[in-house]
Amino acid sequence: PADKPMKPSPPTADRVSALRWHGDALELIDQRRLPHEEVWLRCDSAAAVATAIRDMVVRGAPAIGLAAAYGAALAVRARRAAQGAAWRDGFEQDLRQLAAARPTAVNLSWALARVRAAMQQADDPVHAAAACAERLHHEDLAANRAIGAAGAALIAPGRAVLTHCNTGALATGGYGTALGVIRSAWAEARIDAVYATETRPWLQGARLTAWELAQEGIPAALLADGAAASLLASGRVGWVIVGADRVAANGDVVNKIGTYALALAARAHGVGFMVAAPLSTLDAHTPTGAAIEIEQRDAGELTAFRGQPVAAAGTAAWNPVFDLTPAALVDALVTEAGALVPPTAAGIAAQLEA
Repeated sequence: PADKPMKPSPPTADRVSALRWHGDALELIDQRRLPHEEVWLRCDSAAAVATAIRDMVVRGAPAIGLAAAYGAALAVRARRAAQGAAWRDGFEQDLRQLAAARPTAVNLSWALARVRAAMQQADDPVHAAAACAERLHHEDLAANRAIGAAGAALIAPGRAVLTHCNTGALATGGYGTALGVIRSAWAEARIDAVYATETRPWLQGARLTAWELAQEGIPAALLADGAAASLLASGRVGWVIVGADRVAANGDVVNKIGTYALALAARAHGVGFMVAAPLSTLDAHTPTGAAIEIEQRDAGELTAFRGQPVAAAGTAAWNPVFDLTPAALVDALVTEAGALVPPTAAGIAAQLEA
């Protein structure tokens, strides 16, 4: 993507957005540079979108899926212009490149499949692809608001909540999943404090979640990832609320590394553990979480910070970006179709079928 600061659009009702579509290009706020700089990157090709997804310019499963959908729309536009009637082979190559950018988040492949299906019988595939991507964007925003309402209804007033990573408007089409629940619960005076883990190694909690909550006027306190168990032991927190990158058919959850540890600590201390995710994150074709590929990222994300070494030269690292939380540790799975308390394979199947 071209590294070009752009004038932001007028503030929306949500104040924060991750992506903006202009018909011939996709703009992404560079989340690597928040909270100190708000820089929008312009992507005018599928390859540029794939690079932005891979390099963490855009992150969060729903936002990745939407970016990929817009990338597919850019791909069909470019291939039709360059190759005419022979555009489909090149287009499929572009889709494979987008799908490979981040393999764990099921929203990415789901969104690409939706765009492909929308184009099958269309007289104008360029228009059909773009219209599908925009429709997915609007659907995601509506789903997040429904998730927020359903999740907030589970929270008894009077205690705090803890969240992990970033699951707000920056990670979605708007409003957020787990952070959407928190926004709704705060508006209804159901919670009296919000805690956010810093979320190593990319510090999505410190850099993004704290910034988003500040934009909304919701006070939040940061804590080191390793301090979370002690906080849960204190009795201050009623719910841990997280998002998901993929939910298997049996309710196993793959999410940002550290989620499993939070689920274990929550269960040990009698704290509710809630997963908030759109139906597009539920994977009916994967029976259990054991079958989900866990993305491994470069060791340099752990051994250095912003280009400065923090470990001895040559230090090896184990750097999975996600972990697997068994369904048995999840007290509530909240989608736009409602809350499953607790989640079961039958309940997930019923929501997907409906």
